[in-house]
Amino acid sequence: MILTQCAVCATELGLSLGKKCGRCSTRYCGAECQVQHWKEGGHDTLCKKIKKAGGAEQYHADTKYTEAVSVAVEKCAEDTKGQTCFICTQALHWKTKEGLVRGCACRGTAGFAHVSCLVEQAKLLFEEAKANNWHDKRGQASWRRWHKCSLCEQGYHSVVSCALGWACWKTYLKYSDNEVLQQLAMSRLGCGLSDADRHADAASIREAELSMLRRLEGSESSILTVQSNLANSYQMLGRLGEALRLRRDVYSGRLKLNGDQHADTLLAVTNYASCLLSLRRFGEVKSLLRKAIPVAPRVLGESDSVTLKMRGCYAEALKSDPGATLDDVREAVTTFEELERTARRVFGGAHPITKGLEKCLRDARAAFHARESDVESIREGVEAMPPGGA
Repeated sequence: MILTQCAVCATELGLSLGKKCGRCSTRYCGAECQVQHWKEGGHDTLCKKIKKAGGAEQYHADTKYTEAVSVAVEKCAEDTKGQTCFICTQALHWKTKEGLVRGCACRGTAGFAHVSCLVEQAKLLFEEAKANNWHDKRGQASWRRWHKCSLCEQGYHSVVSCALGWACWKTYLKYSDNEVLQQLAMSRLGCGLSDADRHADAASIREAELSMLRRLEGSESSILTVQSNLANSYQMLGRLGEALRLRRDVYSGRLKLNGDQHADTLLAVTNYASCLLSLRRFGEVKSLLRKAIPVAPRVLGESDSVTLKMRGCYAEALKSDPGATLDDVREAVTTFEELERTARRVFGGAHPITKGLEKCLRDARAAFHARESDVESIREGVEAMPPGGA
């Protein structure tokens, strides 16, 4: 499903082109690469093992999940010293012997867990919902356990999100009779990879997801969501032209589908503004956000991540515009100070949102002091000039 490249030469195969190993379903661009992989690439010794694991896609997902858990545990090691899992109450997982992670907004002694325990929790909750009607609110709430902490209700981030993304995909890729569930798991994997700054991998996943969703004739709202995620990957990869076209289409689509007072539309306008900001089109950013900024706190809340990002985009445009006045830069500093305090209170100091706003605040203060010094120098120069004659 996601293995879209030849195992030997990495030629892009999409979702349906090329050949597959008849035993384990490893994918190739043609017979030549398949023979080479068997003779020289070690596939002759791996083939039975891959088949036993459930096929190439399952074997790949299991391997990547194990790697992602190891990375997450190592990354969190300093923070988790002396702590225990809030689910199983152990320091080391009884079966996998893995260490602890924490990648949400929990602070103090809360939020420490094994990735395996978080996975089991999410699986059990969703299986209960799926036995009834997993499309209802209860089912949606249980699905959120794949990407949101049950204690602080904030999203997992960075390498922990990536590990849970691989866990979600490896759990549900086998549901060949339920492609909608597969697509949801694929979406979770794409978001996890993006959270871990694996943007090229995330783009590949999201391209495959969009192709799959169109084949399934998914809803307009679902397609807009995947297009928005894909635009995020393109933007992070510097493919700004492609990202901007998608951002514009998504924003236009959300306006028509949901109106300008909807949470999804507010997210779309924020993402569109972010892309324009990357292209240094500051006037368009400010014009776009002036109407949306008063709406966001009422619809989403003052401390919602989208509200913070929206106001941050506007402040960055104020500060960075070549025509900015000293008052504009002062307003940007004041805004970033408020946003940083809010993010620290809601998400904690280690969260990527807080760290990003800290950097924006430092840059804005530096810009303000530089501009203030320039104004002061000009004033002193004017005062030092001798009076003109009659």
